[in-house]
Amino acid sequence: MTVHTGRHFLQIPGPTNVPDRVLRAMDMPTLDHRGPEFAELGFAVLAAMQRVFRTEQPVIIFPSSGTGAWEAAMVNVLAPGDKVLMCETGQFAVLWRGIADKFKLDVDFIPSDWRHGADLAEIEKRLSADKQHTIKAVCVVHNETSTGCVTPPLEVRKILDRVKHPALLMVDTISGLGSMEYEHDAWGIDVSVAGSQKGLMLPPGLGFNAVSEKALAAAKANQGMRSYWDWQEVITFNKLGTFPYTPATNLLFGLREAVKMLEEEGLENVWARHKRHSAATRAAVKVWGLETQCADPNAHSPALTGVRVPEGHDADDFRKVVLENFDMSLGTGLNKVKGKVFRIGHIGHFNDLMLMGTLAGVEMGLDLAKIPHRSGGVLAAMDVLKGRDVMPMAKAQVA
Repeated sequence: MTVHTGRHFLQIPGPTNVPDRVLRAMDMPTLDHRGPEFAELGFAVLAAMQRVFRTEQPVIIFPSSGTGAWEAAMVNVLAPGDKVLMCETGQFAVLWRGIADKFKLDVDFIPSDWRHGADLAEIEKRLSADKQHTIKAVCVVHNETSTGCVTPPLEVRKILDRVKHPALLMVDTISGLGSMEYEHDAWGIDVSVAGSQKGLMLPPGLGFNAVSEKALAAAKANQGMRSYWDWQEVITFNKLGTFPYTPATNLLFGLREAVKMLEEEGLENVWARHKRHSAATRAAVKVWGLETQCADPNAHSPALTGVRVPEGHDADDFRKVVLENFDMSLGTGLNKVKGKVFRIGHIGHFNDLMLMGTLAGVEMGLDLAKIPHRSGGVLAAMDVLKGRDVMPMAKAQVA
């Protein structure tokens, strides 16, 4: 057994590092979730999440993973047999599609090579061809955590408006919220799905749905079965600052503190920090002579970078070398890119020195694993962080 000193480097793209302030905020005695003290907390976190989603509409908080929030989004507005348009941008899009299949929705799934965001032209083509408006919802993953590719929700909304299609716009922003620009109301999103364990800097355990008036109307008209995930029941209890079930009280204490931290930094500054770290990471990858999994320069994720290893090498063997020698966890490749990709998370509670330690560990690991590369990636990242050559990098970012 290898004994490591110092703190473990958790550089997967979620769950992310939990700040000490959030851990301390969660360290509270059990609270009466029907009492006035809890109601104060309940009102505070509900308002806080409206600010993070940039919405004046309800935000529903579930004690769940992001998977639960996916399911809640589906069962409230859709019923078996309803047609949905989804896009295969990576593993998490595939998993969301799996939930749709289990609920016997009619899924039109647009394929991809897992190296780009959603095919906007194909979305427009299929919506334009749907003259009878049989498609009830368009579902896209904002920030595909398995590949590091972004799909801009605003562009999907523009397509829906351009072709005058009434389908709901449903967006998974589980790894986007709190790490990159997101505007639920201004972008015309009907259902936003998020989780606590990414940009919100919390442990797993909270799922979120932000919902438009149109989505609430669809849910009210939907006769499909649901109980735990029923938006309306939660919203009714939320008016009293509480929930229809026992809430994850201590996670809510942490959520209140996490949003306070985001707002102290300023959400726009949080988004800019993530872009900057993404640019520095990609500068390192370029100097190493490796490829990013995302092949579209306009779709690189601010939250993570997927890195392809050369043919004949195994990304998981490389990750094992890094873990054993430097006590650092990197994200594994999932499904189609298993063994071909490792993922560097630069998301959540993160700063320049943490990034430099991460990239140094990767560069040393490339040496030890005998993966062909050029040295100097860490120095290139330092140049970006110090402001040298930063503008060409910034141009490649997605707003």
